Amino acid sequence: MIEPATIGEHYDKRSPIGDELRDGQLHMWYWYDREDDASLTEAVHRMTRKVTDTLGLRAGEHVLDAGCGPGETAIHLATRFGVRVTGITVSEFEIERARKRALDSGAGDAVAFEYGDFTALSYPDGVFDAVLALESLQNAPDLDAVLAELYRVLRPGGRISFSDFSLGAEGDPARLATFMETLKLPRLPTVARWLEHARDAGFEIEEHTECGARVFGRKGKYLEAALKVRDTVTAKFGAAAVDEFSRLHHGFFAPRKDQIGYVIVSARKPRR
Repeated sequence: MIEPATIGEHYDKRSPIGDELRDGQLHMWYWYDREDDASLTEAVHRMTRKVTDTLGLRAGEHVLDAGCGPGETAIHLATRFGVRVTGITVSEFEIERARKRALDSGAGDAVAFEYGDFTALSYPDGVFDAVLALESLQNAPDLDAVLAELYRVLRPGGRISFSDFSLGAEGDPARLATFMETLKLPRLPTVARWLEHARDAGFEIEEHTECGARVFGRKGKYLEAALKVRDTVTAKFGAAAVDEFSRLHHGFFAPRKDQIGYVIVSARKPRR
C-alpha cells in the first residue's frame, strides 16, 4: 500500500514544472480533435469546467476539493460560483503554491488550503455541500475507504463529482504496467468498476461521461504543446530539472491510446 507521505513526495517532485505548464491545474486536458488549436492551458481549463459544471454549485455552498493541486481549480470555483472551498492535498509544495495563488488572486476567505489525508478526514459529518475529486481518487490506497470518508463529510443530498483514468482495451500489459508504475497507481478500474465503487459507498449515480478519446487519446497534442514552451520552462527551472521531469513522465505515454480511458462521474448522497 502506498502511504500518503509517499504520494505527497511524488507530487512534490512533479508539481512545480507541472504547475508552470498547466497554470496551476495538474489534471488532464480536453482537445476536440487534432485540428483544435487551443493552448495547453485552455485545454486543461476545459477539463476543469467540464467536470466542475456537473456539480451544479450554488452561491454560498461549501465545497471540498479533495486533491486540490496548486489551487487554481479551487479559486476558479470560488470566483465563478460564489462558493467557499476547502482544498486538501498531501503535497507540501502544492499547499504553499495554492496559498500564494489564492493571496495573489484576491480570493480571500473564500478558499482555504490544508494538508489533508482523504483516508481519514478531520471534518465533522455532513459539513460539505459538494465534493470534487479531480484525478485524485487514482491515488487512494484504499478506494472504498476514501469514498466512505467523502460520503461521510457530505450532507444528505450533497453531490460529488470525480474524474479519473479508467481501464480501456486489454492487451499490451507491459505498456500498462509502465504507465501504472510511472504514476504510482495502486489500481486502474474499468468504468463499470468506478461506478460500482461509488455505489458501494452509498452514492446514487446521476450521470457519467466517458471522454477518453479527447483526453488520453490526444496525448500527441500535449507533447506538441509542451515542446512549444520547453525553452521558457527550461529558462525558469534549468535544463537538469526539465530533463528529470521528462524522465519521470516518460512512461506516462507508454500505453496505446485505447488502453487508457477517462470517466467523469456525478453522484449524490441520498437525503434519507
